[in-house]
Amino acid sequence: MNKEDILKKVREAFISVLEHENFELKDETTANDVDGWESITHMMIISEVEKQFNIKFKLMDLMNMNNVGDLIKTIESEL
Repeated sequence: MNKEDILKKVREAFISVLEHENFELKDETTANDVDGWESITHMMIISEVEKQFNIKFKLMDLMNMNNVGDLIKTIESEL
């Protein structure tokens, strides 16, 4: 699975949780850039991403994620 495919599935997870598509996901995108991406929805997004990719993030990986690019790199390392 390439980065573009991963980003597409990550976007689907965001849409599913946030219930809107009014955002663009790039490597540097953070919670400050997306309406509705707050602490509780963050955990829901992570859970949805784990389900979609059939992976489980390690706590240390979650703590080191600062943006969408970090999320994608972590997904790539788990696949």
